[in-house]
Amino acid sequence: MKELSRREFIGSVFSVTAAAGLTSTFPCLNVACRNESRRKPPIDPDFEPGYLRLHQSGELKRRGEELWQRMRSCSLCPRECGAARLDGEAGFCRGTSQLVVAAHHPHYGEERSLVGRGGSGTIFFSNCNLRCVFCINWQISQGGSGDPEGVTDLAEMMLHLQGIGCHNINIVTPTHYSPHIVLGLDIAAAGGLRLPLVYNTCGWERSDILLELDGIVDIYLPDFKYAEGAMASKYSSGADTYPEVTKAALLEMHRQVGVAKPAADGLMYRGLMIRHLVMPNRVSGTRKVIDWIAGNLPKETYFNIMSQYRPMYKAFDYPEISRRLTRAEYFEVIEYARQAGLTNLDIQGVPPS
Repeated sequence: MKELSRREFIGSVFSVTAAAGLTSTFPCLNVACRNESRRKPPIDPDFEPGYLRLHQSGELKRRGEELWQRMRSCSLCPRECGAARLDGEAGFCRGTSQLVVAAHHPHYGEERSLVGRGGSGTIFFSNCNLRCVFCINWQISQGGSGDPEGVTDLAEMMLHLQGIGCHNINIVTPTHYSPHIVLGLDIAAAGGLRLPLVYNTCGWERSDILLELDGIVDIYLPDFKYAEGAMASKYSSGADTYPEVTKAALLEMHRQVGVAKPAADGLMYRGLMIRHLVMPNRVSGTRKVIDWIAGNLPKETYFNIMSQYRPMYKAFDYPEISRRLTRAEYFEVIEYARQAGLTNLDIQGVPPS
């Protein structure tokens, strides 16, 4: 089976649901579906996600409620825009307190150790606090495409994904909806959820918010997009603090979950998995990204060197990123990472030219 890119995957989801006149979610409220969600999931039987203990003690719900209050004058992300989201005001991310979900399905285009045979149980959230000019999913991240859902609906999505055989719950662009995620997870845990939770983020995370997620997230899957603030500001809506904030976030993520290494069954259950999208003309500062990882994290840190960049959305307004990556540019990065001593590289595919 051909692996779909994230853009192709989401596009196919919207095409099918639109043609059928359906929403992008599958309600899982009937008895048969709830029983399905309680089946033994296709994971290591000895694995127990940390959020189960927090659920049992009541701590998971308490943290979700505490995060919820951060939306009164929103400070969930590094922009600290102060929007009164609980009163219906939209933040810089264009999100209010209303959860919006673009799609939830098994995804086979993620890292192999997340996909396995049953797929990564991916939930795509709408809106985004970074708003990159080259975003491949701009209809979702900046156009707000998706359906309004409740916290209970989110829990049912998680249970449904477990019931159909996914290996993890992979929450994509979670930052601005972290309160909803934690509260939904608490409900899902009560309903029998026991899959690893993957926090799939742009990397630009507040360390104090990450502390609230300590023991909740099993696998951190952050981007490390830029090494220089000027580039982050130019291509990601003024996010000039991106490099330093992301470095601090990566250190905190590593402290919480450590180095990501697949288990005997080939699946990932815990650890930090860093992604870096190599961009044309070195605008993402890839060498500096590699130098920082090699100098501040273990050499065996999981590092996915991504070659999928292609100009999308507003990228053609910026000549330096208006073309695809070349093979020479990509192989130069791989060699540099090896010379830096990084030993756990994920290299998937090469640019077409």
